[in-house]
Amino acid sequence: MLLAVVLLNSAVTFHNVWPTLGVHWPGELSVELALLLLALSVSNAWLGRTDPRVLTALAVVTVLFGLGRYIDVTVSALYGRDINLYWDGPQFASVAGMLVRVASPWAVAAVCAGATLVLAALYLIARWSLGQIDAALQTYSKLRLGFGAAGLALFGIFLLQRTMGILPFPRISIPVSSTYVAQVARIVGAVTGIANRSVPASPPLRSNLAALADSDVLLIFMESYGSSTFDRPEFERALRPARARLEAAIHDTGRGVVSAFVTSPTFGGGSVLAHLSVLSGVEVRDMDHYAQLMTLSRPTLVSLFRSAGYRTVAVMPGLRESWPEGAFYGFDKIYGTDALDYHGPAFGWWRIPDQFSLAALDSRELQPRPRKPVFVFFPTVSTHMPFEPTPPEQSDWQRMLTSRPFDAEPLRRSLTQTPVWTDLGKAYVSSVEYFLDTLASYLQARGRNNFVMIILGDHQPAANVSGEGASWDVPVHVIASSPAILAALQADGFRPGLVPVRPTAGRMNELGPWSAAAFGDPAHTP
Repeated sequence: MLLAVVLLNSAVTFHNVWPTLGVHWPGELSVELALLLLALSVSNAWLGRTDPRVLTALAVVTVLFGLGRYIDVTVSALYGRDINLYWDGPQFASVAGMLVRVASPWAVAAVCAGATLVLAALYLIARWSLGQIDAALQTYSKLRLGFGAAGLALFGIFLLQRTMGILPFPRISIPVSSTYVAQVARIVGAVTGIANRSVPASPPLRSNLAALADSDVLLIFMESYGSSTFDRPEFERALRPARARLEAAIHDTGRGVVSAFVTSPTFGGGSVLAHLSVLSGVEVRDMDHYAQLMTLSRPTLVSLFRSAGYRTVAVMPGLRESWPEGAFYGFDKIYGTDALDYHGPAFGWWRIPDQFSLAALDSRELQPRPRKPVFVFFPTVSTHMPFEPTPPEQSDWQRMLTSRPFDAEPLRRSLTQTPVWTDLGKAYVSSVEYFLDTLASYLQARGRNNFVMIILGDHQPAANVSGEGASWDVPVHVIASSPAILAALQADGFRPGLVPVRPTAGRMNELGPWSAAAFGDPAHTP
């Protein structure tokens, strides 16, 4: 009976062992189990032994609570944010579909069989535990009195801890039921539209873009490029040479760079929230507001550049299906996976190395003359979890457009890389280094091209990489040959060089208005 109580309590009070998928019990107690023991004690005293069907139902509920607890503590620990089933659910389904498509049928079958066995084992343990407790309560009247009193006492302590902040001992875990209630509230709010009523007004996005002098503008969202690349000493040391190479390429080609930290609206995932926040100037922190904003007619950086005579282009190597958001933004051209037409070797699930995407953009949109100036929106994929295999770097940019972009030996070394899921830091650093070197190589190859390049992290990597308790800050670098543009951004909190400093310049959605102002003629820009 004591073992049964310990098992049921630990099933809903465990914590995550960061940064793994494992759990441990920190000695907390469950108020929900206390109430269950109180209810079983009263029921046994008045009605006798509990109906087996009721115990079966309670065992199912226990398993559901255990699963809810596991998802809650694991997601918050590894991704640095709470789960939202309403909009995380479809993403989980997409990831599951991705894994099913890339895994062998035997692996999929093994995972399904293993999940079934785990669920069955959890149910049997819960059912056995409840049966042992109920049998003991039926046999010993003093036990009913003891469990009833303990349940009432623990519930009272829980109320005092939550309402008045007193009685720190015993430690009582956050109830799993409150997690489910919060998820239901989010779903109801999204379905009924209540959550969508607080979408803020758009800031003014007006500029004559005179300071650009018809320069191309490349807005590059570097996937998972977070402040952890500066905040974690081991990451900063490892990336210092790549940053030095990039900064040398910037100055060797007659350009300058300013940098800052901004706070992303998301963490560890949800890149589209960052994209919309920057392009619209409205902070979008969840998919409820994202979906609502997509139904409205709002000004964006895309519409600003189109109205100024720019050709607007989206380069999206991770886009494999239809993209309804394209109608909201109104891009002139969208290069998804099919339109990019990559014939080289595949690198992980996303297949297309970022260097190819940049080479294709350069060949199809930036090199042809005569043409309009181009505004480019480019969310990268090579630094996406699990970060490996990392593509080789190719100094011959024209060769990137062929079906054999890499030599055999560098390609073999790259494709044999496999991520270590319990220690992704090394792979993460390698992928960031790859993209920084890609940018340096491109700047050297196109030293005479006149463009402004904005390199921005969409969010921090998941917390199992960025670190426990990491901030939501991301770096942004603006590379330009115009001193006036760089000076205007310095007035907004940027500093010269590739190393940003705190405090943060502001929130990510403020980048749109800052950029519009910096790109305009101060005498004519509102």
